[in-house]
Amino acid sequence: MSSDFQNGVPDTEHDGLIGLLPSAARPYALLARFDRPIGWWLLFWPCAWGVALAGGAIERWDLLLWLLLGAIAMRGAGCVYNDIVDRDLDRQVARTRSRPVASGVISLRAAWIWLALLCLVGLIVWLQINGTARLVALGSLALVAAYPFMKRITWWPQAWLGLVFSWGALVGWLAIATEFHWAMVLLYLGTVFWVIGYDTIYALQDREDDALVGIRSSALRLGDNVRFGVLAFYLTALASWGAAFWMLRPQWLALAALGPLGLHLLWQVMTLKSADGGDALAKFRSNRFAGLLMFLACLVLGQAG
Repeated sequence: MSSDFQNGVPDTEHDGLIGLLPSAARPYALLARFDRPIGWWLLFWPCAWGVALAGGAIERWDLLLWLLLGAIAMRGAGCVYNDIVDRDLDRQVARTRSRPVASGVISLRAAWIWLALLCLVGLIVWLQINGTARLVALGSLALVAAYPFMKRITWWPQAWLGLVFSWGALVGWLAIATEFHWAMVLLYLGTVFWVIGYDTIYALQDREDDALVGIRSSALRLGDNVRFGVLAFYLTALASWGAAFWMLRPQWLALAALGPLGLHLLWQVMTLKSADGGDALAKFRSNRFAGLLMFLACLVLGQAG
């Protein structure tokens, strides 16, 4: 096992719980990115927002726990699938060449088996939600399957990731309120733009390597206008969320609930150092806190309704 693989990548938390696992299990945990919990938090938060905005966060706290488990499992499954598809590209990028499949630590066959096991956990979680939410959840599978190929055919794979990572907002809402509401759509739309914004920040780490191997990203497309682009994405997200809140409770106080989140996103943009990969990673990871602020806003509005 190479030293690069052992040490992980800059955003790993390899020395935590992962370090306590038997040595044979660690590569599988790293393949599913269990050492990088930011990913499952970013997948979970939209689910929690949907539940909270629909008014079910308190009564259905157990559903939130199921959705968190589902986010951990399915984010892991998505990472395994992504690494299977991208194994050749990953070998050409400094930050990713030590990934278990790309480096040969885990065989292709073993990776497919691990993917199936993670999907089995996802299936168990899927069975915990109602029929309407189940059908909507199934709709995300095609988006997930296509995502790893987007970086090869479009400059905006971050937009496709937005469609995928925001899907939980629809599932969470419909798991509580089974009827269609435009507020649900606006919540989803805003989340898509939030994801594009934070993943553009994340992509700043790889701009040089991506350009060399032909991987496309919004960070490369925006060039020197990254900060302006991320600001535009975040403002669109806030406007969409504000419209959703207004539809449910047409009072200025409802919009004020988004104030702390708006300030946090503005801080990200104003202090972003686009040439500093470490700063980009820190700003990206701060969206875990942004997700909490949005959840609290949805919780207040959902319970007030």
